[in-house]
Amino acid sequence: MKKEEITFKENVLYEGRILSLHCDEVVCSNGRHSKREVVHHRGGVCVLAIKDNKIALIRQFRYAYKEEMWELPAGKLEKGEKPYDTGIRELIEEVGLKADKLIDLGQIYPTCGYSNEIIYLYLADNVQEVERHLDIDEVIDVYYFSKEEIIDLINKGEIKDAKTICAMMKYLSLNKEL
Repeated sequence: MKKEEITFKENVLYEGRILSLHCDEVVCSNGRHSKREVVHHRGGVCVLAIKDNKIALIRQFRYAYKEEMWELPAGKLEKGEKPYDTGIRELIEEVGLKADKLIDLGQIYPTCGYSNEIIYLYLADNVQEVERHLDIDEVIDVYYFSKEEIIDLINKGEIKDAKTICAMMKYLSLNKEL
């Protein structure tokens, strides 16, 4: 039996700048009715960039967790923007690196239980330093670490960000040498 749920009533509870919240009514594949609370998000991009054999990590305060986080550079898709273009833009904005091209590392669904967000993962190829252009509400520090240092930070629980851990896993699985 194919498992699918059919929406019969869509209820938008909140419409914000970067997300909307729905409490939809569905018919489950077993015929029962239920409600599904879903955060709709345009999606985002995460970029693993290597400069001088070191990987760029950013450190910024994340309000939702009330703590500073280690992350790969990333950002949300603007309306109508292609993920590739978002990756190029965010790498310049947050880190001050321009890539000749981005190599697709795949996609992840970070919170499939309650959100439709997709994060596109990329590896930046052949980066050059350029001027950074942070958004007015961004306070971001940039650091560079070896592959081994990042693996150690992940294993110690100091890197908790899922997109960063997934992008590193995808990168390492390609057997790329730094």
